[in-house]
Amino acid sequence: MILTACPIISTGSAAANAAPVSAISQANKDIKAQAPIQYRIQARLDEKKMMIEGSESITYRNTSKDTLKQLVFHTYADANLSESTQTTMFKHSNEEISKNNPDKKPEDFLGGIDIEKVTTGGQALDFSNKDQAMSVKLEQPLQPGESVSVQVHFNLKIPYGSQRLSYYKDIINGAHGFPVMSVYDEAKHEWDTKPYSKTFETDYYTSADYEVQFNVPDQYQVVMPGTITTRDDAETGRKVVSTVAENTREFAFFASPNFKVDSVTRNGLTVEYYYFDNQPGKKKIVDGYIDQAFKAIDFFSDKYGKYPYPEFRIVESYVEGVAIEYSRLIQMGQIGINSAPEQDTVFVHEIAHQWFHALIGNNSETESFLDEGFADFSKVYFSEKQGDTMNGFKSIQFDDSTVDKAIASTNDEVGDWASPVYYDKGRQAIYQLYRSVGEEKFDAFMKEYFKRYVYQNATIDGLLQTIEDVLGKETRNDMNKALYDPNFVLKPEYQLSNEEKTAYLHDQFQSLYESALTQVPNVPFETMSRVMDKALQGEPLAIVVSDQVSKSANKQQEAMVNQLTTLLDLSGVKYDVIRDRQDLKQKMKKELATSNLIVLGSAKSNGFVQALKSSIMDRANHIGFQWKTTMNQPSVAGAYVIKHPYNQNRLMLHYFWNEDHLSSGSLEPFMMKMQESTGFSSAYYQYYMLNKTGKVTLDKKVENPLSKLFVEE
Repeated sequence: MILTACPIISTGSAAANAAPVSAISQANKDIKAQAPIQYRIQARLDEKKMMIEGSESITYRNTSKDTLKQLVFHTYADANLSESTQTTMFKHSNEEISKNNPDKKPEDFLGGIDIEKVTTGGQALDFSNKDQAMSVKLEQPLQPGESVSVQVHFNLKIPYGSQRLSYYKDIINGAHGFPVMSVYDEAKHEWDTKPYSKTFETDYYTSADYEVQFNVPDQYQVVMPGTITTRDDAETGRKVVSTVAENTREFAFFASPNFKVDSVTRNGLTVEYYYFDNQPGKKKIVDGYIDQAFKAIDFFSDKYGKYPYPEFRIVESYVEGVAIEYSRLIQMGQIGINSAPEQDTVFVHEIAHQWFHALIGNNSETESFLDEGFADFSKVYFSEKQGDTMNGFKSIQFDDSTVDKAIASTNDEVGDWASPVYYDKGRQAIYQLYRSVGEEKFDAFMKEYFKRYVYQNATIDGLLQTIEDVLGKETRNDMNKALYDPNFVLKPEYQLSNEEKTAYLHDQFQSLYESALTQVPNVPFETMSRVMDKALQGEPLAIVVSDQVSKSANKQQEAMVNQLTTLLDLSGVKYDVIRDRQDLKQKMKKELATSNLIVLGSAKSNGFVQALKSSIMDRANHIGFQWKTTMNQPSVAGAYVIKHPYNQNRLMLHYFWNEDHLSSGSLEPFMMKMQESTGFSSAYYQYYMLNKTGKVTLDKKVENPLSKLFVEE
């Protein structure tokens, strides 16, 4: 980056559709006076080496009552110096990327920042950069209220793969790409020098004013917060993309030569979506997301406080299973033509972070509840008011679990329990507050909280004081207990009844299966997970058990029935279990003819299979399953799904084994495969075969794109 000492917005063509000048001016009037930190940054991208050369001028005003002898900067890019310090959030993605790109070496996935020099007024300053914190010794102590400007020159190596700072395929993710001021703790008389969290997030910043110039190849689209302009006459084949972003919590950029941008302006706010135009019909889905963004921003503006900026940007990237919030923009994964914007609650969660992280900041290392808890509650609040019963308040009321951690725990204290503590329990505590005081008083409290802490960093103590001032001491005490006592559980009067829980789970599963089966075009009708989907849709279901079997076989079948019926009971599905041959004969041509079937046992001992063997064999051959050959192979077990022998609109799923019973070593993997085969997040199986150890030897399936999101680390 290259230092500049004057405003750097230049004339020239707009990089993207910006809001009208009048709208920008009005929005800027709503933004508080000049922030205590100003960054003026110039950068040049070497797209061949994936390096950024640059410098920044930082003007820092001492807002504390202490005299400061040094400044401290976060150099979070250095988290990429070693795999041991990189966040584990992207570990699985990078492992997959490495497998698919064998030419890339482990060191290609690393990067970092090299600080060349730090100066003030042309004079070099002593500095030390270690453990992601750069300390700069000042020539003169900085008194309260005084300001100092320093210049930092550096080179940045961008790692390959998937990280907040990384490049992969045709996109650069540019978070943590330059030194940023640490927050000074006046109470402790110290700077925050904590390295970036390996397991969660460490985003604790002071809102600042940014003026940035970025020199890039002319085919690149650059996404940044703020008012973007472009100058095309910098040098042949290159351009300078500039932005001004006032009172902005953090600065991140994304760059790609293949971005397409959709832009819509309503009431002075421009929402832009940067995406890869790699599927037919994708623009229609993007338009739906833009519309949903306007709805969410309008809702949160009304409930909490006005979104003050003239723009909001959404960036599509190659991250999977992760979405990330930044100030005035969010990073999402790839959307598909089957994506449903109105059901994408993660999208709304990230937009809510514009209020709880970007506008109201907090120390996400020590008090992550303040941003994650409120963002997650807000997405549910939005869903509830949109009439989305699945993702509305019932999703909070359903949870009666406990976690032996306090909601107010630090990242170190919760470890791997961040999601249930900060998100699930955090939103429950806020919902309990909402229910205890009512919507009108809750909204009034939220408006006051926003007014007190917009562009500032909030604390839990500050939150509790606002609760006391607006809602009273007793309400504060209740919230204090909810946040600081472990094992928080929603008060019984705010929970769902058992009947309501069963109905909610049924509807939740129904929605999940329906969504999963539309993820891939042309999924075969004969798939195992569709049996569960059809039962959830209200079609009849019967489980047919073999009756003329040994005690060992009968015991194993009953364990399987118990596993199946536990799930069915949990999800509110009605079913019939047929264990007796006489009962089977009576229901064969009437009840069973209209039911979807799950059949258990050997083909030789199951009465239903024996009675309709010829039809079953024909329908099995239709899906490529060699029924007769398979059923005569010793020690083979597995499953297949076919159209019902009597009814082609129904399905029959047969879990079989060719011996009298399964061996003790193969029973557990057999039952695990049963559970997997009908799940909404597993592959769409038509058949599979297992050997005597329970290992899959042959299968026919269609991969489910959801499955990669449920991979265990």
